[in-house]
Amino acid sequence: MSPASHIIGREKEQALLTQLLNSKKSEFLAIIGRRRVGKTFLIKNFFDTPSNVFFYCAGEKKGTLKHHLKEFTAQIGKTFYDGAELSPYRNWRDAFEGLTKAIERLSNTKKIVLFIDELPWLATKRSGLLSAFDYYWNRYWSHSKNVKLIVCGSSASWITEHIINNKDGLYNRITCSITLEPFTLKETKHFLLSAGLQLNHQQILDIYMVFGGIPHYLALIRKGLSAYQCIDELCFQKGGALIKEFSRLFESLFNESNDYVALISAIAKHHDGIGQAKLIQEAGVSGGGTTISRLKELEEAGFILEFIPYGHQEKGVYYKVIDEFTLFYLRWMKPNLKTILKQDKSVGYWLPKTKLPSYKSWAGYSFESICYKHIAQIRKALHIEAGAEVGSWRYVPRKSEESGTQIDLLFDRSDNVITIGEIKFSESPFVIDKTYAKNIENKLTIYRKQSGTKKQLFFAMISANGLKPTMYSEAIVDGGVVLLDDLFE
Repeated sequence: MSPASHIIGREKEQALLTQLLNSKKSEFLAIIGRRRVGKTFLIKNFFDTPSNVFFYCAGEKKGTLKHHLKEFTAQIGKTFYDGAELSPYRNWRDAFEGLTKAIERLSNTKKIVLFIDELPWLATKRSGLLSAFDYYWNRYWSHSKNVKLIVCGSSASWITEHIINNKDGLYNRITCSITLEPFTLKETKHFLLSAGLQLNHQQILDIYMVFGGIPHYLALIRKGLSAYQCIDELCFQKGGALIKEFSRLFESLFNESNDYVALISAIAKHHDGIGQAKLIQEAGVSGGGTTISRLKELEEAGFILEFIPYGHQEKGVYYKVIDEFTLFYLRWMKPNLKTILKQDKSVGYWLPKTKLPSYKSWAGYSFESICYKHIAQIRKALHIEAGAEVGSWRYVPRKSEESGTQIDLLFDRSDNVITIGEIKFSESPFVIDKTYAKNIENKLTIYRKQSGTKKQLFFAMISANGLKPTMYSEAIVDGGVVLLDDLFE
């Protein structure tokens, strides 16, 4: 049985981990990613095998220095001394000295994997962890060719600043890094199949629009329930496993979490994105470096995307929410929490909501976010070369008599063509009628004029359930159609 026998997907990551494990020198890996995305699961299931010595210690949110040192000591005893109880170390220098001596007792025949999980939580104020960590890596561990050091943290900004981009003793010491992304639709399908859930693509899409590709959430889905029933059970029934997930998630990740929630709540109200100045005003937070830093943390944690409309160079920064569960919670759960907590478990709360006009608006937003995460699949379906530049575009008129427009997706190709993509969610084949066709023609005209492009423009549709053939679809769609099945490729 291979060390990765229980891991779904993650082919690129597994290839890198295999290379790291088999290398003839010491390695230092930093892995970051959104909380609940499966970082710990990946590392444990890949490396914790009889052929390796696997040392694991994890920080705890608000854990004290004394508590962390006690746990670190216990793990040394468990891993290197057959479970013997050791006297807790007094500080991180002593702890890393103890770890170093334990490593030196072993022969060089086995790989020694040191996995320090949630490192930002271990590095409490005035703990001295980073300086001790720096010293022992540079002085001892980096000279042991069989040592593979792996650090992990849900606070991506902390890992990036203090480890990956460290300017002091750990400068340029990282040998590789991994940003673990949520599952794609294809990986989600395989994950559900591994749990015995044989759902069709539409059911999986309905699940993904709420939970995204987050393994922790997907693992909560019960066999024999439809997508709507799963959502109802986990998010809208009293005692549902995800009722309090949003608040727990933000409180575990961020100090002063209310300010982060205010920012992301303001962003989520704007389908096309919101500019920085307007965001600060609507969120009711102060401007300046603190807010910019928090926005960066939200982006690095995988909740939002900072983007500049294609062709605008460095001007006009906008923000969008790209985390599906966050969008769902803020739109459907948060405004109705009191009602949800009073619901009888036998009552189906979610299904009636899917019949409301506001559901279509939210579903369109969520589906668009999903498409941005499946650009490679869309590109392949449209037969566009990998070198094409991809982006979105918007024009906000300065004069009241002008019309503005938004382009969901565009591919600026090397064959003198730009493919303009329109993303539409509908539960049946989308219908392009006379009015819609006119709007698209107007959009292309505005883009051609304001961008100044001389390239050929092709128009493509990304529609989960395809297009209903009409005289207008035949006339206007010349760039291709992307279907839901294409996103699973």
